[in-house]
Parts: sequence; C-alpha cells; structure tokens
Amino acid sequence: MEWREFAEEMALLARTLLKQDSVQGTLDEIAAAAVRLVDGCDAAGILAVRKGRAITLSSYGDMVAESDRIQGELAEGPCFDLARRADEDRVFRVPDMTEPQKDWPRYAAAARDLGIGSMTGVLLYTHEEDFGALDLYARTPGTFTKDVETAGWLLASHAAVALADARTIDQLQHAMDTRHAIGEAMGILMERHGMAEDDAFDVLRRISQHHNVKLRDVAQRIRAERTDERN
Repeated sequence: MEWREFAEEMALLARTLLKQDSVQGTLDEIAAAAVRLVDGCDAAGILAVRKGRAITLSSYGDMVAESDRIQGELAEGPCFDLARRADEDRVFRVPDMTEPQKDWPRYAAAARDLGIGSMTGVLLYTHEEDFGALDLYARTPGTFTKDVETAGWLLASHAAVALADARTIDQLQHAMDTRHAIGEAMGILMERHGMAEDDAFDVLRRISQHHNVKLRDVAQRIRAERTDERN
C-alpha cells in the first residue's frame, strides 16, 4: 500500500475507532485494521500481561490466541516481553522466525509449528501496571521490514488515543448505569416503606456495608425482587 493511500486509510480508521461504543469493540477494530492496512500481515492481536499472566485482549486470525497462550505458558516470546517490559522496549521485529532465536528458543520452535514466518509488534498503551502490545503476524519470512515498523507506530498511536477514549466511555456508561440502578432502588424503598429520599439511600448504604456488597449490586437485587413480585 502506498503511503498516501495508507494515510487516507488511517484517517478513516480514526473516525471508525471513535464510533466504537465499547473497549472491546475498539480493540477488535484495531486488530482487524492491522491486517487490512499492513501489507503481508496475516493476523494481528493485542496482548496484555497482568501480574505475570498473558491475556489476549483481541485477536484477528487463527494463530494469535494460540501464540499468546504459548508465550504465557512459557513466559517467553517477543510479544510477552514487549508487553511485560514496556519501560525498556517500544517495538520488536523478528524478520525470520524459521531461524533459531536465542532469546525465545522454546517459543520460536512452537511458533514455527503454528506457521508463523515473521512477526513485529509495537507497544500499544500503558495503564497502571497493565501493559499492552499490538502484534502482527505473517506466514512468510521476511514480510516485516524496517518500513513496517513506521506503519505499526502510526497504527498504534491512533489506536492508543481511541482506546483511551473508549475506556472513558465505558467508565462513564458504568457510572450512569450505577446511578440509574441506585435511583430506581431508592424509589422502590420510598414507595414501599414511605421513606424520604435520604432515608432510602441510608438503607441501601447500610445493607452494602453490612454485607460487604457493592451499592450497585444491592440496588440491582432490590430491583430484581420488585420484578419477581410483579410476576
């Protein structure tokens, strides 16, 4: 793909990512776009390492999840290292996975069995102690040259911004849902027991503290009980 065409596709991708209504939708679109926009890329995924465990956040292509699983199981591999040591490295590139790899000998052998010929990856985002990497796979050795790293950086930069926005949207939606549930539960208590608004909220808060249950969960239980009563 020519750079002008790539730039146009990146602009379209930015708008597409901002239209996603969930973090998962954003991640899935990022992985799919990597395969669509990077020449020779057969699969792509987003890997996070949390407390030493490898977690596949999204995958596009049949080799990604198994590759992530193996890296997590062996605690070695280029994607695993990039996501785990984000403060040291920002990108990796393995031009030919069919050649011996001294840094990840066990993973390299497994990757060859999966049909992975070459790989590259870019640090995608950091969030507290969670690190993520956007990883690209090709079946053919020599697919990912130095130029592809630039494309990966551009893709990851757009993705990181969209991912941050998506995370904020999810947080706002969660807060709105929680507020709505609590308000509805308070209304039920006020109607059922003739309580004032402040008294209804105090009842919810005391139940939450006494049973060590989140306030939202207490509210949802009260709503569910009202539904059962009506049925």
